[in-house]
Amino acid sequence: MPLLFEKNINSQTKIAVWNIEESEEWFLERLILCSEELFELKDLKNKKRLEWLADRYVLHKLIGEEDRFFCIKDEFGKPFLKGNKLEISLSNSANKAAAIISSKATGIDIQYLTEKIKRIASKFVCDDEFFFLDKKNELEHLHVFWGAKEALYKAYGKRELDFKKNIILDSFEYDLSNGKCFGKIEKDNFIINFEIFYEKIENFIIVYAIEI
Repeated sequence: MPLLFEKNINSQTKIAVWNIEESEEWFLERLILCSEELFELKDLKNKKRLEWLADRYVLHKLIGEEDRFFCIKDEFGKPFLKGNKLEISLSNSANKAAAIISSKATGIDIQYLTEKIKRIASKFVCDDEFFFLDKKNELEHLHVFWGAKEALYKAYGKRELDFKKNIILDSFEYDLSNGKCFGKIEKDNFIINFEIFYEKIENFIIVYAIEI
């Protein structure tokens, strides 16, 4: 089975990561899609279709029910489960698909390690965050910064967030043995705090955030 791992983060939150080895047909045989999902899928092509299907399959396996809950999007494009109050988030990169479910606002991001992130870091890392960037582990630490901000953006789910101004990370050392930090979303008079976890899997950094 290409399920790399499934983990209980706490009594209310679980994550799973899937190694995509199957064909599009394999997933379609195992997923009964609703009309909204079919409408969304028809506009996707090639690799994007496979990733979309893998995201929903790993989500279904994570929930653990025989009949799947349809995964559709709200007016902001945030995915949610039809007929289920669980908060969810999905992510994919290269041949990996990741999902998280929780009773609280949550987000997940998985990214293949790439040197390109160093060239675009100034677009999402603020001055205070550059101050505590670990130069010895710069590539991985920058991916944690990006993954954390992407996860918080997904958890918020209403778009219109500036990654440098509205999504703020508390100072932390890059440490895979601990793999935890904290961050918040600040916009107008709205503030929401998150506990953030990160780990390295093969050549990927996975980051997931849970509201506290």
